[in-house]
Order: sequence, then C-alpha cells, then structure tokens
Amino acid sequence: MGEKGGTAAESATAMLREMILAGELRPGARVHQDHLSEDLGLSRTPLRTAMATLARDGLLDYEANRGYRVKQFSVDSIRSVFEIRSVLESQACRAAARRGIGRGVLDTMDALVRRGDELLSVGRLDPDRLPPYRKMNVDFHNCILEAAQNPWLRDFVDRTHNVPMVSDRVILWDDYDVIYRSHDDHHRIARALRRGDGERAALVMYEHVAYAGELLVTRLEADPDAAFKLLSAGAEPPLAMSAD
Repeated sequence: MGEKGGTAAESATAMLREMILAGELRPGARVHQDHLSEDLGLSRTPLRTAMATLARDGLLDYEANRGYRVKQFSVDSIRSVFEIRSVLESQACRAAARRGIGRGVLDTMDALVRRGDELLSVGRLDPDRLPPYRKMNVDFHNCILEAAQNPWLRDFVDRTHNVPMVSDRVILWDDYDVIYRSHDDHHRIARALRRGDGERAALVMYEHVAYAGELLVTRLEADPDAAFKLLSAGAEPPLAMSAD
C-alpha cells in the first residue's frame, strides 16, 4: 500500500509539474483538487501530497481557506531568467565538446533531430503532435546537459527550468516558421557538436534560447490571455483551474 501510495504521489507530482512548467496551468490560477482528481484519474490523497511538494518547490502558492494557486512571475523575471538560461545552456555546449561526446550520445541527438523532422513533416505542428515534439525538445537539451558532465551547471539550469514559462517545455506551437527556425537550431547545434566545435554550438544555443525568450516575452506583453490560451490548447485533458 505504501509503495503504491508513494508511486501515485510521485506520478501526480510529475504530471502537475509538467503542466505548470509547460504553461498549461496559468500562473496565478487557482488549482482545483476535485477537478484535477477527475481529469487526471488520481485520488485526492496523492494530489494533496503533490501540491504540497510543488509548493515547497516554489511552483505553487498556498492561501489559507482558498487552497493552491500557480505561482506568478513577472514578465521582467521571465526575461531575466531566460537571459541566465541562454548563457548556461551555451556553456553546456562548450563543456560537452571539451570533454568529448561519445558516439552513442551523438547518435541519440541525431535520432532526436530526426524525430523532430518527422513531427514537423506536415508543414505545421498540430496540437496532437505537441506532446511528442515537446518531449523531443526536452530530451535534446537534456542530452547536451548530461554530456557536459557538470553537476553544478546542471543544477543551475534545472533551477531556470523550474520557473514557469522559462522551461524548455514551453512551445508556442501556432507559428510554424518559428518552430521550423527553432528546430533548425537543433540541427545546427548537433552538427557543430559532432564536429567538436563547442564555440559554434554555444553560439547557436545562446541565440536559440534567447530568441525563444524574446518571442515569449513579446507575446506576454502584447496579449497575455492569448499566449496562455495557446499554451493550454495543447493540454489534454481540459485544465482544472480558474482565475478567481
């Protein structure tokens, strides 16, 4: 029983964390435990544990007599964290190239790039293809971080990914030209690392992350409601939250 309960709580925590970091649960929105229980097919006990865990991790705020809300970060904070993330992930490229990347890791990166090609082959990124594309993106970035073999660097990058809207899980999937450019960066980074050119890979990675941040901040400043509606459109099942 204890093991099953622990597994359910861990699963609930992972699912909620993913939804928050991907922007599917809007910052400031109240999280409804009953709705989540029904939507995710989980009992209330592991959900309560998950919410408490995510509150300790700084992703949820608890309000007495009102429950949990997704933690809010200002647009300036999001912009600042993207600046840090772009520097850190570019340094990961340098570190990975300097240490030497094994053939198996390079082959994995190439396979991930090909997976992205397949998902974009229809000339757009439909909502049903968003989850696998997001996974490809996360795995690609993680592959480089693991190849860097620097636990301190990984820890600091993970901290930036723990800020909603800054994580590599956030995909503005409605603009194919932007998605295509972003995935072309993956190609360029993989090619540079295969050649052992850490500086070139670092330059592309810096631009890759910085551009994503600039685009997201522009969207948030222009029409935050539209930006969050877009991010939540790829969520399945419907999101259990409200702005009250």
